[in-house]
Amino acid sequence: MTTVSGWGRFPVVESEMLRPRSFEAVAGAVVAGSVARGNGRAYGDAAIGAARTIAMTGFDRVRWFDPATGRIRVEAGVLLSDLIDTFGPRGFLPSVVPGTRFVSVGGAIAADVHGKNHHCEGGFGRYVDSILLRSGAGETIEVSREQNSDAFFATTGGMGLTGVILEATVRLRRVETGWIRERVISASDLDAAMRALEAGNSATYSVAWIDCVARGSELGRSLIYLGEHARADELAQGADRFPVGKDPGLAVPVDLPSMTLNRYSIRAFNELYYRMGARRAGGEHVVSLYPYFFPLDSIADWNRIYGRRGFLQHQCVIPEVRAREVLGEILGRVSKRGDASFLAVLKKLGHGDGLLSFPLPGYTLALDFPVKGDILNFLDEIDRLVVAAGGRLYLAKDARQSRATFAAGYPALSRFNAIRKALDPAGNIRSRLSQRLFDEV
Repeated sequence: MTTVSGWGRFPVVESEMLRPRSFEAVAGAVVAGSVARGNGRAYGDAAIGAARTIAMTGFDRVRWFDPATGRIRVEAGVLLSDLIDTFGPRGFLPSVVPGTRFVSVGGAIAADVHGKNHHCEGGFGRYVDSILLRSGAGETIEVSREQNSDAFFATTGGMGLTGVILEATVRLRRVETGWIRERVISASDLDAAMRALEAGNSATYSVAWIDCVARGSELGRSLIYLGEHARADELAQGADRFPVGKDPGLAVPVDLPSMTLNRYSIRAFNELYYRMGARRAGGEHVVSLYPYFFPLDSIADWNRIYGRRGFLQHQCVIPEVRAREVLGEILGRVSKRGDASFLAVLKKLGHGDGLLSFPLPGYTLALDFPVKGDILNFLDEIDRLVVAAGGRLYLAKDARQSRATFAAGYPALSRFNAIRKALDPAGNIRSRLSQRLFDEV
């Protein structure tokens, strides 16, 4: 047995860890209480099997690539960083990337990850043409929008519960450079931040860093980052068309004491961060894709900042009609606590594609909290606000929501369960997340 957790390092559990080296070996590993695991970047318990966990990072080969169309066939363990480093210099990037490049393609499909362009271009699953799936019933099947379509839409965003993703064909985006033309907007409060995101609807990429400890007239003050892919003629003379992705230059070598993150240290950091960002507001800057899309990837093991007990990320989406009211209430309560994250994110989302895909038209807010004190009760209170507004929580980030919260937020759950049952009549595919939220007990 192996001690394992998600990126948030909560919960920490025991699981048998299997590392197959062939698809035949994967087939033998799909037995009662198993689930696939990519690079371990799901924050909670989604990629931990009820009894055994199937590590897929060894399946990291590219099967074929078509430079005329950008279509590529890869094994599930290929990381987005592999695609960026290998195909970026050839003029292609993943069409959607989340906040870290160290996510496997299989994991990106299972979570239907979203990026800074979801409001206008959708999530990762929209750019998946087909998936080779090993079902819990022991069948290896190709699924797509045209072939086994029910299984395709259940697998996209299905958190690995329809079977083990073995391979996938995805569409990459053609780009001229690996640089982003960025515009920074300083917003003095939540209303100004939401207006700026609305005004930036036509931008390919948009995201806001939000000061979650600001209060009073500054509640929700933010820095909004709008972005477009830079053309070659917009680069400085002599600049390489594609910057080199570097290994993290810094690392957190030990678990920091719990007292490190407190209302005073977070408030000081946020004040400095806001002031530095505000100085850059107003003009356009050409920046590398790495700091624009993946700001935390520059720090190895940054999850250790929250201490040995780990942290919880609460990421919700609120429908647009209630967003201002509910986001203001959430931020007011978080500011009063004073112990939330130093990197809080606000974005606009569009429609999701999979049956359990997280996005819906509205605003998503992501906040990190150290595991301490009454944080579980506090987040239950926030959940009630989200549910009352018709929102939901992101399964790839969740480690503690209740069954009632989950069921209220995902109206396609019954259809998903029926498809899952057809693919896995014996219920072999089971994760800690599925045990917690919707397996029969």
